[in-house]
Amino acid sequence: MAHKKGEGKVKNNRESHSKRLGVKIYGGQKAIAGNIIVRQRGTKHNAGDGVGMGKDHTLFALIDGTVMFKKKTDNKSYVFIQPAAEA
Repeated sequence: MAHKKGEGKVKNNRESHSKRLGVKIYGGQKAIAGNIIVRQRGTKHNAGDGVGMGKDHTLFALIDGTVMFKKKTDNKSYVFIQPAAEA
């Protein structure tokens, strides 16, 4: 008979749920103001024109337009929104 019957459940309870990080809207795709573009830990991608950054480093669109990823001279990745042409 087992002498430590209930402990297995507690000891094996270490795995956390995946956080669903990564790029949600890729370069060249359309974004509406408020759409999440990238979920990330730290600033792998930085906010450019038309993009805001949340307190957990999530990048989101501030204006409607097309998403663009570029590297600047400091070799960091920046996310921009190219505004939609007014018709």
